[in-house]
Amino acid sequence: MSSSSSSPRSPAETETLDDYGDLARRHVTFARVLELLAPHRAALVLVVLLIAVAGISGVISPFLIRSIVDDALPAKDLTLLVYLAAGLVGVALFNAIANLTQTYVAIRVGQSVMHDLRTRLYSHLQNLSLAFFAGTRAGEVQARLSSDIAGLQTLLTHSATDLAKHLSVVAATLVAMLLLDWRLACVSFAVIPLLVWINGRVAQLRERVTYRQQEQVADLSANIAESLSAGGIILSRTLGRVHYLVQRFQRDSAQLARLETQASTAGQWEFALVFLALDLLPALTFLGGGLFIGLGLQVSIGTLVAFIALQEQLLWPLLEIFETRIEFAKGRALLARVFSYLDTPATVVEASSPTTLARQDFQRGIRFENVSFAYGDRAVLKDLTFEIPAGKHTALVGPTGSGKTTISYLLARLYDADQGRIRYDGIDIRELSFATLASLVGIVTQDTFLLNASIEANLRFAKPDASEAELWWALERAQLDATVRGLPEGLGAGVGDRGYQLSGGERQRLSLARMLLRDPPIILLDEATSALDSSTQAAMAAALASLQGPRTLISIAHRLSTVRQADRILVIQAGQLVEQGTHEELVRQDGLYAAMALNA
Repeated sequence: MSSSSSSPRSPAETETLDDYGDLARRHVTFARVLELLAPHRAALVLVVLLIAVAGISGVISPFLIRSIVDDALPAKDLTLLVYLAAGLVGVALFNAIANLTQTYVAIRVGQSVMHDLRTRLYSHLQNLSLAFFAGTRAGEVQARLSSDIAGLQTLLTHSATDLAKHLSVVAATLVAMLLLDWRLACVSFAVIPLLVWINGRVAQLRERVTYRQQEQVADLSANIAESLSAGGIILSRTLGRVHYLVQRFQRDSAQLARLETQASTAGQWEFALVFLALDLLPALTFLGGGLFIGLGLQVSIGTLVAFIALQEQLLWPLLEIFETRIEFAKGRALLARVFSYLDTPATVVEASSPTTLARQDFQRGIRFENVSFAYGDRAVLKDLTFEIPAGKHTALVGPTGSGKTTISYLLARLYDADQGRIRYDGIDIRELSFATLASLVGIVTQDTFLLNASIEANLRFAKPDASEAELWWALERAQLDATVRGLPEGLGAGVGDRGYQLSGGERQRLSLARMLLRDPPIILLDEATSALDSSTQAAMAAALASLQGPRTLISIAHRLSTVRQADRILVIQAGQLVEQGTHEELVRQDGLYAAMALNA
C-alpha cells in the first residue's frame, strides 16, 4: 500500500498533469471523435434531420403570435384566430414527437458508442505487456475503464444532440428575428460576442478542473483497492496502520470534494454576467422600439410582442449551448485520459503471420541465445545462453534478484528480450502465435492469483468445457482432492478475495490444479510449492512425474531440496549462467551451488 496521500507517478504521468493542454492536443482530435461516431452514421443523420425540422418549425410560433395580435384580435376574426391557435398546438405536438424520437435514437447511439469505446479500451489493455501493469496503479486502470467512460455518458447521449438541436433553434430564431425586424435584431445581437467570450473562459477552466478531478478519483480508487483488499486488511491491522489509512482516506476524500465543488462552481460569476445580459435584452428591445417609433419608423405592437417571444425562445437554447460547450470541454478531458491509454503501444505484439506449433510436435526443447533484458535502466539478464531439453526436468536456482523469475516471464512472452533470441524447437518465440504459447506453457507462480469465485469456477477459467471428472483429476494431481471433498459445498465452495479463504498451500495447489487442467507439455513452476510441507511436496512431485506423455518441467526454487532430482540445474547469478549440471556434479564443483547447498 502506498504510504502517501497519492501514489507516486511516473515522469510521463507528471508531465501530463503539468501540461494538460499538450496531452489533449496530442490525443483528442475532431477526427478521432468522428471516428467513434462513424459506425452510427444512419442513426445520426436521422437525429440531425429531426433536430433541423423541429428547430425550423419552432420559430413558426412567434409569427403565428404576431398574426394573432396584429390581425385576428383587432379584426375580431374568430375563424382566423381558431386556425392560428390550432397552428400553435400543431407545432407544439410536432416538436414534442420529434424531440422524443431524436432523444431515444440519440441515447441508443450514445450507449453504443460508450460500449464500443469501453470494449476497445479493455481489449487494448489486455494486449499490453506486463511492464505497463507493473508500472500502473490498478485504481488508475479501473478509473479510466469505468468512471472516465461513464463520465462521457452525458456528452454522448445528450450533449451532442442537444448542441445540434439548440444550434438549429438559435439559427432559425436569429433568422426569424432578422426577418421580423432587422433593426431590433441588431440591438439584440450586440451582446452575443460578450457571451461567447465569457463562455470560452468558463469552458477552459472546467476542462482543467475535470482532469484534476479524475486524477484524484483514480488516486482514491487505487487506495481503496489496496487498503480494502484481504491482503490490505491483513497488512494494515498487523502493522497498526488502520488509523493512518482512515486519516489518509479522509484527506483524499476531502480533496476530491474540493475539486467536485470547484468543478461545479467554476465560472459562476461569469454566468451571472450572462444572465444579466440576457435579462437586459427585453429592456433593450422596448427601448430600441421606442426610439425607432420616436424617429418615425414603423414598429407594430405585434412585432414587439413577437420579438420578445423570439428572445425568450432564444434565451434557453443559448444558455444550453453555453452549458453544452462546457460539457464538451469536460468530455475532452475525459477523452484525453481514455485516448492516452489507447495510444499506449503494445510492446509485445503477435507476428502478422504467426507460426503454430502443435503440442505433440514440441520435441527438441527451448533455447536462450545471448539473451539480455533490463527493467528500464536496471540490467537483469546479460548475454544469457542455455538450453532446456524437452521431456526433462530443468531447475533454475540462484540468489534472490539474480533474474530467475524474469526468465519465466520471457519464456511465457510476458516481456520480449531486449537482445538475443528465445527459440521453441528452433522457432523464434516472436514468430509463435499467442494461442500456441498459451497451449504449450503452463505457469504457476509463488504469488498465486485466484478469482473471487468458487473452486469450480477457478478451475474452469482454464478449461471452460472440462468435465467434472477432469476437475477431480486435476485436484488429485495437485493433492487437493481430499480437502475439497471434505468441504460442505465441495467444488462450489468459494475461495474469497485472492483466495484468502484458503491456506497458502491450498491456494498454490488450486493454482497448480488449474494449470494441470490444460495439460500443457511445458510446466513452469516459479516457487509454486513454497507454501507446502515436505510430505505434500513430495507427493505432488510424484503426481507430476506420473503424468502421461512426456513433460518438460522447469522449476525455479530457493529450497534446493526441491530440485535435487532435476535432470539439469542451471545456476544463475547477477543475470548470468555461472554453473550447470546435476546436483551431484554441482556439489563436486565446489562453487556457488555447493555453497548454497551447504547453507540450505
